[in-house]
Amino acid sequence: MFKHFINLQWKSFWRSATLSSSLWMKIFMGFWALYLIVAMVGGSFGAYYFIEKELCLDPLVVVNRFLIYWVVADLLFRYALQKMPVINIKPLLILPFNKRKIVSFAFGKTVFSFFNIIHGFFFIPFSILLIVKGGHSALNVLLWNIGLIALIYANNFLNILLNKKDNLIFLVGGILAIFGGLQYFGYFDITKYTAPFFQGLFDTSYMVVFPIIVLIILVIISFRSFIKDLYLDAGLASKAQSVKTENLEWLDRFGKTATFLKNDIKLIKRNKRARSTVLVSIMFLFYGLLFFTGAIETYDGPVWRIFAAIFVTGGFLLSFGQFVPSWDSSYYPLMMSQNIRYKEYLSSKWWLMVIATLISTVLASGYLYFGWDVYLAIVVAAIYNIGVNSHIVLWAGAYVKTPIDLTSNKKAFGDKQAFNTKTLLLSLPKMVLPLVLYAIGHYAYSPYAGYALVAVAGVAGFAFKDKVFDKIESIYRTEKYKTLWAYKQKK
Repeated sequence: MFKHFINLQWKSFWRSATLSSSLWMKIFMGFWALYLIVAMVGGSFGAYYFIEKELCLDPLVVVNRFLIYWVVADLLFRYALQKMPVINIKPLLILPFNKRKIVSFAFGKTVFSFFNIIHGFFFIPFSILLIVKGGHSALNVLLWNIGLIALIYANNFLNILLNKKDNLIFLVGGILAIFGGLQYFGYFDITKYTAPFFQGLFDTSYMVVFPIIVLIILVIISFRSFIKDLYLDAGLASKAQSVKTENLEWLDRFGKTATFLKNDIKLIKRNKRARSTVLVSIMFLFYGLLFFTGAIETYDGPVWRIFAAIFVTGGFLLSFGQFVPSWDSSYYPLMMSQNIRYKEYLSSKWWLMVIATLISTVLASGYLYFGWDVYLAIVVAAIYNIGVNSHIVLWAGAYVKTPIDLTSNKKAFGDKQAFNTKTLLLSLPKMVLPLVLYAIGHYAYSPYAGYALVAVAGVAGFAFKDKVFDKIESIYRTEKYKTLWAYKQKK
């Protein structure tokens, strides 16, 4: 039975109308996976020797102290990025397949998910070092690993259950941020209460039973939940909900673009996948902590400040903007049959990204704690995002032809994206150009000269906005019928 399911999945991939983009995207993601694997392996060796030689502490004790943050952060990243264990279920329900077999196959796919396997590239080398260099018992290290594996897979199935609980996952993320802040500033250290549990997985043999029991319970609950919803007229049917109308009259000041702005705001408020992009952009606000706090020595270079600031202020631009116009793919053919100018449509997307960038810049004012220079980098990056990156994102959108199914349960980045050489080349100015501009000014004269060059580029992009939009509009017109054809393809 499972062999038959695998065969169907194989044919679905190779016969897909978006085969070329999917194949390129998988190759691209393969390179990123290889990078993460190397980083995890290098991190395991680096963490062990740094803790042992520089801090003169037991690496096992220190890692156990911070494992609570590892586990909770893993759950948050899964929620934002991991796909749900789905297959094309509807055609199978009219065939003589046992529902338990269908769900078992869908769950089996998650066992080999990259989100589960990637942890092994840190903990396996780290465990080998504990045995070979640290002289720890191999049996105790094995039991410790079994407990961690159980917790990681417990996160996998907990993510399935929390998939429709946006408020709960926001609460978990908020609590993690609060505890992290309290520990950083020395008010309260939650690791004093969680570290004994993780250390107990190593010291006490029977402790490993507890995470295994939690895993079994979550598997059973998740399995029953999927079985319960595996009906065309129940879990797979579109759910009717009571809605209320919103006029959003305050947006009328934007003229004809107000109609599209209202649609986008309503989309973000009402659709889970669109809301996930907002969650991703909020997470980007904390990305600067890796660079501005000096926590990672590699990121102490001056050029890295601009790199981090681009992400801090441009989280929404980079996550939501990359799918323009795919957000409107379900009614794009209808929209193109109306008397609508591309410039009005693109202007609405641009204003939405500008407003989000300004809000992110204000929220990032907390980085003033690390100095005026840090916040200056954030303001300069915001200017660049508004003047340059917003245009590049819209330009690249003309070549992104993967439709988005807003009724699906996919994550913020979707199952696949239209990936080609044009979108790759257009992504370079978003990140590389501001780094080059800043480096030229910084090393040729001073850091403020570097900031000035990046800001001037952003101001110039804003000044020539109309001419740039004319160019982007012509590209959208050229790609119009290719886009319409792509959106009509059934995958």
